Amino acid sequence: MATHLTERIVKAAEIGTRKYVVFDEGCAGFGLCVFESGRKGFVLIYNAAGRQRRMTIGTWPSWSVTAAREEAKRLKRDIDRGEDPMDVRSTARQAPTVKELIDRFIDEHLPKLEGTNAKDQISMLNGLVLPDWRTRKVADITPTDVDRLLTKIALGRPRPSKTAPKTKRRAPLKPPKPTPIRANRAGEVLRKMFSLAVTWKMRTDNPATAFRKRPETARERFLSFDEIQRLADVLDDDHEQRSAGIIRLCMLTGARVGEVRTATFDQFNLDLAIWTKQAAYTKQRRVHRVPISHEAVALIRLRRTSSPKGCPFLFPGDMPGQPMADLSRFWERVRVKADIPDVRIHDLRHTFASLLVSGGASLEMIGRLLGHTQIGTTQRYAHLIDSPLRAGVNAVGEMLKPRLKVVGD
Repeated sequence: MATHLTERIVKAAEIGTRKYVVFDEGCAGFGLCVFESGRKGFVLIYNAAGRQRRMTIGTWPSWSVTAAREEAKRLKRDIDRGEDPMDVRSTARQAPTVKELIDRFIDEHLPKLEGTNAKDQISMLNGLVLPDWRTRKVADITPTDVDRLLTKIALGRPRPSKTAPKTKRRAPLKPPKPTPIRANRAGEVLRKMFSLAVTWKMRTDNPATAFRKRPETARERFLSFDEIQRLADVLDDDHEQRSAGIIRLCMLTGARVGEVRTATFDQFNLDLAIWTKQAAYTKQRRVHRVPISHEAVALIRLRRTSSPKGCPFLFPGDMPGQPMADLSRFWERVRVKADIPDVRIHDLRHTFASLLVSGGASLEMIGRLLGHTQIGTTQRYAHLIDSPLRAGVNAVGEMLKPRLKVVGD
């Protein structure tokens, strides 16, 4: 039977002993399905690829008659173009979710990165992205979604207070602290992940390509000659000379603490004073070959005499076959004694670069010694070049300044 469906007719449709369909005379194939349970829904019956198909549009009263009829007409236009709406819906249901994309990204891409970098990206994806996007379809994420998520990350989140509570209850949460740099790093991870999603045919475009970067102020902390001397004295006097050796080698080479901590004897050619860092231990996952000073060579020779026989690491850890793990407690103690409480181990790398600049090294030379792959990373030291440049300009000015002549009365 067919009739012109209205809200009144739908409401008055009687419940039978089995489900039946009341077709709409204004749209072929569109009708109201009344179930034995009393539930009522709108359906579209059509033919595709030589077989009859029944597609549920929605239930009443969530869908009005007018809205359901318009949707049925839209679907019929798709059918006339050769599409099968049920296949489209089934494909959409089977489309990969963000959780599945993250799992593949972690399994296939992150193993190519340096260990610490990979762990940090996993932490961001699991802690910052999954809670909001876990069940979202990869193809449904928009640039607006990316901006909204990064804005939330930039605002920060409450963290437990480090002060122990006076009672057995949990410590109160501190107010959120803005984390704009964390938002930028998360944006870079999303940009790479969605770029791979395009390669993996999960979507056709990258919604994070032009994410809004928050302003960053690069930390610039360079040790003065007096601070370097105080640190050296504290390292000499400390009883834990294995950890002290790591800090010394960081100061002498400008290498990252992870590169020094995992360094092995076979990476060094002491006759030529060359350190060849293997790709597995560098941040860029590339072999990095750099010259080292005579003082660094002497330190490595000393480590060879004090390391256990057969141990490949300059600084072996407490577990056999493993390098030293954590220096945080040692560094905290050392920097307090040296009266440099705000200095991080990574600042020793910046200090090494600043000393190179003061010695007249070019940005290209500094970039090669520090293992930078992009000139923009080295540009942060550009302003330090002003000092040797100014000295050179003053020297030229001194030579060319006019000589004073004595003029008689």
